[in-house]
Amino acid sequence: MTTLEKFRAFRIHHDEQGHHAGIETMELDTLSPGEVVIRVKWSSVNYKDALAGMGRGKILRRYPLVGGIDLAGTVLTSADARFQPGDPVLCTGSGLSETRDGGYSGLARIPAASLIPLPKGLDLREAMILGTAGFTAGLALLRMQDNGQTPAHGPIAVTGASGGVWMLAISIFSQAGYEVHAISGKTERAGFLRELGAHTVLPRSTLAGVSHALESARFGGALDNVGGSHLAALLALTVPYGNVAVCGMVGGTAVSTTVMPFIIRGISLLGIASSGTPRLQRERVWAHLATDWKPIQLERIATREIGIDQLMATFPVLLSGASFGRTLVHIAG
Repeated sequence: MTTLEKFRAFRIHHDEQGHHAGIETMELDTLSPGEVVIRVKWSSVNYKDALAGMGRGKILRRYPLVGGIDLAGTVLTSADARFQPGDPVLCTGSGLSETRDGGYSGLARIPAASLIPLPKGLDLREAMILGTAGFTAGLALLRMQDNGQTPAHGPIAVTGASGGVWMLAISIFSQAGYEVHAISGKTERAGFLRELGAHTVLPRSTLAGVSHALESARFGGALDNVGGSHLAALLALTVPYGNVAVCGMVGGTAVSTTVMPFIIRGISLLGIASSGTPRLQRERVWAHLATDWKPIQLERIATREIGIDQLMATFPVLLSGASFGRTLVHIAG
């Protein structure tokens, strides 16, 4: 490899022409700096990727940037002794497609501190079926357990639309020994959700009738990807000293509740911010995801595979809520 090697990338601009994005031919020297150069093999499509690609939301903090908040591939060159050519690695979040060039690219140049060696038990494709979505679910479980959550508290409610965090969380929490109650608006998918590990599939109306700050407790804890009234209802339905982790806001950013769940039942509300997670926690989560928390049915969760040329057609589908499962991106170089 030389610095003159050319590769294709999905690049996002915002300039005098407004927002525009598409495939460009790039050279290594045009990428954000970093000690390790990676031949990218796989990436994925997350909600933030769709927002960034379509120019919705304030995702990118500078322009232009290569999109894609996830990547997995092999090391080509490294100025850091921790990584050698040929090493399989992954990176999620860590400023990708926010402050630095991301994973929708044949080559990536990444700071060594942001890279995770691919743990034994995962291949590069599996790592990107998980990606930020699986890492987020795993980080939620790690934080909940660090704060005292155990299966003895009772079932874990998992809310979401139909995307990767929700589906992967069902399997991850189940693999970790928890009874998972999946709350879904897609009751026709109940059989598949049970295959992923859900013990019970509940309709969204389960949370609609909650009107008090405290109700009869029925969940040992929860992972909420919706926010808004769903989050308030989960707080009201959680047992004493249970944990409610929140990682999304598709149902709204405002939460109407009181201090009662916190000062009467001792419930903890945990924010899950996956992008800037410290390295030690990242390593702990990925070690679990490759072993005892590794989701079953990974290939079934990966419902679609595309190339970077298909990204612009894929983003609106995800933003509309019409997608189901994880979309993998195969990087052809």
